[in-house]
Amino acid sequence: MIDIKNVSKWYGSFQVLTDCTTSIQKGEVVVVCGPSGSGKSTLIKTVNALEPFQKGDIVVDGISISDPKTNLPKLRSRVGMVFQHFELFPHLSVTENLTLAQIKVLDRSADEAKTRGLKMLDRVGLMAHKDKFPGQLSGGQQQRVAIARALSMDPIVMLFDEPTSALDPEMVGEVLDVMVTLAKEGMTMMVVTHEMGFARKV
Repeated sequence: MIDIKNVSKWYGSFQVLTDCTTSIQKGEVVVVCGPSGSGKSTLIKTVNALEPFQKGDIVVDGISISDPKTNLPKLRSRVGMVFQHFELFPHLSVTENLTLAQIKVLDRSADEAKTRGLKMLDRVGLMAHKDKFPGQLSGGQQQRVAIARALSMDPIVMLFDEPTSALDPEMVGEVLDVMVTLAKEGMTMMVVTHEMGFARKV
């Protein structure tokens, strides 16, 4: 599913990734742990080409990221990404956040996108909040909406970049519960996290 082959990256003269190599099989969950500043977030962002790299290759579902002929926007549409700070559109309702990318990127009708988005929202336990705006939700709820938004795109793999590090401690469990459920259902996942309890569960 994901093959990372001898990937190296520099910021100027500073090398942040050095010959990183790993393989993630379909249905597998890989947790990336390490101290702050060790390149964890940089590595996960190379998987969907949000961060360029200077050496090596990454192949996602048989498609090489470094191949100039690769349609990166199309590839990214199949790779779900959940960020540390949620990255929801604050001026859009929860439902609008769930449907926008489906309509713009996948060419789904508004009705189809809404049906799919609300199904994923129900999956993370937030159907009652579908008409609210991000600012009306707790951090944990916003992150669960972000997960639902990514799932609405029908991804082949999910990437999580420290999804609980910006949350208050009492909010962490509700996000981890959703992620554990996804893992048990067979979603291919790559997770940057400091939550060792989650790492042990999956």
